[in-house]
Amino acid sequence: MTETRKPKTRVAVLISGSGTNMASLIAAGQAADAPYEVVVVVSNVADVAGLDKARAAGVEALAVEHKAFGKDREAHERAIDALLAERKVEVIALAGYMRLLTPWLVRKWAGRMVNIHPSLLPLYPGLNTHARAIEAGDLEAGCTVHIVTEGVDEGPVLGQTRVPILPDDDAETLSERVKAAEHRLYPQTLAAFVAR
Repeated sequence: MTETRKPKTRVAVLISGSGTNMASLIAAGQAADAPYEVVVVVSNVADVAGLDKARAAGVEALAVEHKAFGKDREAHERAIDALLAERKVEVIALAGYMRLLTPWLVRKWAGRMVNIHPSLLPLYPGLNTHARAIEAGDLEAGCTVHIVTEGVDEGPVLGQTRVPILPDDDAETLSERVKAAEHRLYPQTLAAFVAR
């Protein structure tokens, strides 16, 4: 008797730049036994390297530029949401998406949108996480995957990886080591999240 496998969860990745985390999510999702697949990548900025990486991996990649919507952030998000609905997306993964989300989008995707953040939340939400950890004299930094809620980087933690801060680290060297940890943590955590 052949085992019927549950269809893969359809994931959209939202990016604003180079898309290194996005690339790791796509690669992991293309494995035969992965519980999810990235079906579309959307950037709020045109001509970013991440869109080219997604296309090279065989994934549809689109830009919905926020500048075209002026200060109306919700209208921009509604345009993205319409694209995701057309593609039957079930989960959103934010990967270097550098926009504060409106309550409208967060509520619409409540419990179905995840993000990766380059600190050990609840420490250092927001920006400049590596410099802040070094300045505080912390012995370790890391990364966190969490569910997106209306507060910035406040949602329930799904997974974390710790990275030691070395005596000669600066924000850039620490960032590179944390990024390597992110590329392992995010696909594993997303897979566990969609398989729940």
